[in-house]
Amino acid sequence: MDTEIDKNKAAGSDDSLLLDNQMCFALYSTSLLMTKVYKPLLHELGLTYPQYLTMLVLWERDGMTVGEISTRLLTDPGSLTPLLKRLEAEGMLSRTRSKDDERVVIVQLTEQGRALREQACSVPDSILRASGQGEKDLQALQNHLLELRKNLQGSL
Repeated sequence: MDTEIDKNKAAGSDDSLLLDNQMCFALYSTSLLMTKVYKPLLHELGLTYPQYLTMLVLWERDGMTVGEISTRLLTDPGSLTPLLKRLEAEGMLSRTRSKDDERVVIVQLTEQGRALREQACSVPDSILRASGQGEKDLQALQNHLLELRKNLQGSL
């Protein structure tokens, strides 16, 4: 009598192709849920998640070029332009062309953009609480993910 496992093997199926066994799905689904947890927190700040990431980069180092921000966020510079335009329209930053090379756009925080940093200080603690994890556990997970990212970048 054939079992379900035997039928799956006969059909060429194995556990390595189960959705729940896919690292990519674990990362993808966790990322989706993480973004959903961030959404109401960032709504209070008037930011979307990509805008928040951009502001984090600028809070670390103001006066970066679009290319530098793009490199830091692992994204395409062209996809940043509409996001930066919205943040500029909202008074969070200014964009100016470099005097040395007009193709280079320098992004600087405004006073309003710098002040928003203080309001955002509560976000990491809220995420920590929502995770149900301890700070050390999350730090270890982050370190593993950074190592994974580095290895994946090296494989390209």
